[in-house]
Amino acid sequence: MENRDACHVLVIGSGGAGIRAAIEASTVGETIIVSKTITGKGGCTVMAEGGYNAVLTSEDSVAAHYEDTIKGGAFLNDPALVEILAREAPDRIRDLFAWGAVFDLTCEDKFAQRSFGGQQIPRTCYAGDHTGHEIVMTLLEKLRGSPVEIRDELTVVDLLKDRNVVFGAIVCNREGELGTITADAVVLATGGAGQIYDMTTNSTAGTGDGYALGYRAGAELIDMEQVQFHPTGVVYPYDTRGRLITEAMRGEGGILLNTKGERFMEKYDPSRMELSTRDVIARSIATEILEGRGTEHGGVWLDVTHLPKEQIEIRLPLMLRQFLQFGIDIRTQPMEVTPTAHHFMGGLRITLETQTTLSHLFAAGEVTGGVHGGNRLGGNALADTQVFGFRAGRAAAAVESVAKRKMDTVQIDATEEKISRLYEGQATSAKIRRLMKQIMWNNVGIYRNEFDLKVAERDIAKLRAMPLVISSPREISDAFITENMLLVASLVIDGALLRRESRGAHTRIDIKASWTNETSPFGHTFFSKTRSGIEILEGRL
Repeated sequence: MENRDACHVLVIGSGGAGIRAAIEASTVGETIIVSKTITGKGGCTVMAEGGYNAVLTSEDSVAAHYEDTIKGGAFLNDPALVEILAREAPDRIRDLFAWGAVFDLTCEDKFAQRSFGGQQIPRTCYAGDHTGHEIVMTLLEKLRGSPVEIRDELTVVDLLKDRNVVFGAIVCNREGELGTITADAVVLATGGAGQIYDMTTNSTAGTGDGYALGYRAGAELIDMEQVQFHPTGVVYPYDTRGRLITEAMRGEGGILLNTKGERFMEKYDPSRMELSTRDVIARSIATEILEGRGTEHGGVWLDVTHLPKEQIEIRLPLMLRQFLQFGIDIRTQPMEVTPTAHHFMGGLRITLETQTTLSHLFAAGEVTGGVHGGNRLGGNALADTQVFGFRAGRAAAAVESVAKRKMDTVQIDATEEKISRLYEGQATSAKIRRLMKQIMWNNVGIYRNEFDLKVAERDIAKLRAMPLVISSPREISDAFITENMLLVASLVIDGALLRRESRGAHTRIDIKASWTNETSPFGHTFFSKTRSGIEILEGRL
């Protein structure tokens, strides 16, 4: 094997959390950031439209942000992680502002903040409806001015491990050539896995690689069944289905209507209406569609035509341009929307300093669990990337440098042998992914029951047993990513079967519980190579 490199900190993933971690780590030692796409362009952060939650006014408080996040997360969050998110989000947005990020401001030159679902007070800072793009462009400028070494179009195949210590990764370039990067510490910031579903807001990079890499290395994951379906994804035209329609639409005053013209959120959450939490709105829309009050394309209407045209043009310019490309003018016409797979609340179990259950392996952003519990509030994800990206970079950089580790060839030999078998396989990655997406969408969606989950469990197991085939070295990375996706799909199903209650984004229609979210006897579901199960809270069951 050629192409062996070494550094102090290796960051895997180049979205908001990964770039922030790399910037912080580089102040201490040599840092390499690896992206399977192009740094800053492949993840979900750059696509995020809505905003960044931060306590910035005397009317708001860290306690209120904490309370909203815990309640919104169905009391499944790790309280200490939530407290850090609420307390440190203001400092991290000030970092961005100091580095040149252009946010919308009030006439008093303070951060403008809009209302998002599940919040007591307008707390969401924004840059029009392209907040994530503004943040990533700012981070990229900072990254390019740092000593961080950027490695694009490099797929991480597996983590290198010596006993319980992670010390680097095996990588594969676009030509199918293997290499290694050793490091004193590794940060996983690989985002979510929406691509395991047939319809998703995620970019094609959202394949869950970090979950699979961590799991195979022996790290523990939690709450993998908690998959958020964003209430408003594009339904039509077909080739755009799933594309995100930002929550800012509802934050600015958009309303949801069924085909009878009824503002149906009055039935499901009359106090918060369209500013209810995402899990509630997604279930409400799904119910309207299932009960026959949906559109011919399987959606409902999101309407902003009652708002002043100037408000739409100034505060929702990206959405306006996007729909004009579809032949729809949202200033005069409603949008057709439906829930779409969006965000994973579960992921790698971390400490307050982002340490996973493996030594020298850290994680930040959507690849982690515990921050958002059972349901993420809009505006908390961008804050998560910066708060915990900063913490991960700082903690990884603090790991003591060690003498160069002796490379154990067993892992590398196993990878090379696996690649040789790919030429003798049967099923293409494209075929396997297509079948997987349909299985997950049909059986492990918003509403779940044991029969459908067991069907999915059986069918995903069959796909995992089918030997993948490649015809050239350029297909090696795709094959490894497909295996990652199948592993993540199986973990989602396992969690959904383990959690015998409806909680957050996970709804079991075949189980009726006598408890509330706050009094539930269940804690996290957990998964590792050596154990899996669900935590039982003392005295509640």
